Amino acid sequence: MSSSDRSPAVDAQTTPTYEVRTYGCQMNVHDSERLSGLLEDAGYVRAPEGSDGDADVVVFNTCAVRENADNRLYGNLGRLAPQKARRPGMQIAVGGCLAQKDRDTIVRKAPWVDVVFGTHNIGRLPVLLERARVQEQAQVEIAESLEAFPSTLPTRRESAYAAWVSISVGCNNTCTFCIVPALRGKEKDRRPGDILAEVEALVAEGVSEITLLGQNVNAYGSDIGDREAFSKLLRACGTVDGLERVRFTSPHPRDFTDDVIAAMAETPNVMPQLHMPLQSGSDTVLKAMRRSYRQERYLGIIEKVRSAIPDAAITTDIIVGFPGETEEDFEQTLHVVREARFAQAFTFQYSKRPGTPAATMEGQIPKEVVQARYERLVALQEEISWAENKKQVGRTLELMVAEGEGRKDGATHRLSGRARDNRLVHFTRPEQEVRPGDVVTVEVTYAAPHHLLAEKPVLDVRRTRAGDAWEKRNAEEAAQPAGVMLGLPTIGAPAPSPVATGSACGCD
Repeated sequence: MSSSDRSPAVDAQTTPTYEVRTYGCQMNVHDSERLSGLLEDAGYVRAPEGSDGDADVVVFNTCAVRENADNRLYGNLGRLAPQKARRPGMQIAVGGCLAQKDRDTIVRKAPWVDVVFGTHNIGRLPVLLERARVQEQAQVEIAESLEAFPSTLPTRRESAYAAWVSISVGCNNTCTFCIVPALRGKEKDRRPGDILAEVEALVAEGVSEITLLGQNVNAYGSDIGDREAFSKLLRACGTVDGLERVRFTSPHPRDFTDDVIAAMAETPNVMPQLHMPLQSGSDTVLKAMRRSYRQERYLGIIEKVRSAIPDAAITTDIIVGFPGETEEDFEQTLHVVREARFAQAFTFQYSKRPGTPAATMEGQIPKEVVQARYERLVALQEEISWAENKKQVGRTLELMVAEGEGRKDGATHRLSGRARDNRLVHFTRPEQEVRPGDVVTVEVTYAAPHHLLAEKPVLDVRRTRAGDAWEKRNAEEAAQPAGVMLGLPTIGAPAPSPVATGSACGCD
C-alpha cells in the first residue's frame, strides 16, 4: 500500500479507532481478523469494548444465509445514522456476503454508508475508506474473483494461541438451500507449501492450535488435481514442531474418504473431533437439497470414524422443516441422530435464503409444524449429549486453558478449557498461576449436556509457549498509551458463531 493509500488519520493527534461487527460463519470470523489487521496496519486502533458505534470507522462483515439478514443489517445501519450525523468524519463500511449480493442496494437504502466491498476484495478496505473520505462520496467495489487469500493479509488475531488457517475459498456444491457458492465463488485452493509456511509462522509466534478452514475442506485438492491432498496436509501438520492441536471445519460427507480417516487416526496432533454436517436423515429430503450422499453413506462414515478413533466427538448440523419434509422424513432424521449419537448438534429451523432454489419450492412447511419438530429434535439431542458427556465422568482429560469460555468462572472461582475432543470443561482454579494457552490435566467429576466439571484439584499444570504468547500480548496491550484501548483478546479455540451453523459456510 502506498503512502497515498493510507488514511491521513494516522498522522492526526488523536489515534482513530475502529470497530468490526461480524455476522455469520467461521469464514467471516477469519475475514474479520484480516479486516482488523488491515485497519491497524493503516494506523487505526480497536475501539474499547462496549463502544457501540462510537468508533471512527465501523465495519459490518455481513452474512446472507438467513432470511432476515438484510433487515438486521439495515436496522443496525439505521441506529448508526444519527451518530454519524453528529460526528463529521465517522465512516461506515459494509462487506461480506450480503454486500456481495446486494451491491448498490445498500447505498440506495442507507446513503450514509461510505464503503461497500465484497467477499473477494477485503484487502481494499483501507484504500476505499480513504477514497470515500477524499471524494466525499460512497465507494462500491465488488470484485468477481478472489484477489488474495484472506490468510495472506495483515491480521489482528483474536487469540494468542489459536488461529484459523484458510486452505481454500469458495464451494463447488449446489445445495438448494445455500447461496454461499454464488457469493464466494467456485472453490480455489491454496498451495500446500503456502499453507504450511503460514502454520509454521504462527507456531513461531506462540500459536499451539490451528483450525484448517474452508467451505468444504476435504474437497481440498480438486483445484490442484490431487484427491488425497487434504489427508496429506493433515499428515504434514503433524510434522510441525510445537503445533499441539490441529482441527478442521467443515468437511462434506460426499468427499470424506478413508485416507482422511487414516490421517486423523495416525497423526497425533490431529484432534479426535469431527464436525460432519448431516442436514437431514431423509434420502428424499437430501435429494431435494442436492446433497450428494444418502443416510446409509452418512452412517457408514460415522461407523468408520468411530472404528478408527473410538473416542472421537462427532458434531453436526441439522435443518428442520425443509420444503416438502414429511413426518416420515423427519423421523428418519431422528433415526440418524439416535444411531450417530452426536456429542452436539447445531439444529436450525429452515429459513428461506433469497436467491436459492429452495426459497421458491412448493411444500413450504407451516411455522408451527417446523417449531414442533425442532423442539422434538432438540430434546432428543439434549438427551444424547448429556448421556455422552456422562461417559466422561471419572476420565482424566488434558485441557488447553481458555479465556472467556466460562461465563460464571469469576463467581465460581473456576477456569475453563477445551479437551482434545473440544468438549468444554470448567475446572477448579489451582493455586499456581495458569494462563490461557497453558495445559492442565484434570479428572471429570460431573457432566451436563453442554459442559463438564472437574471439581477436584488439578492433577498437573504445564506452562507452554502459547501461555507465554498470551502473557506477552497482554503486557504489550497494557503498555499502550492512555486512550489507546485495543481490548482484551478472546482466548480459546475459534468457536462457531451463534448466528450460523457449525459449518464453515453455514451450509455444508
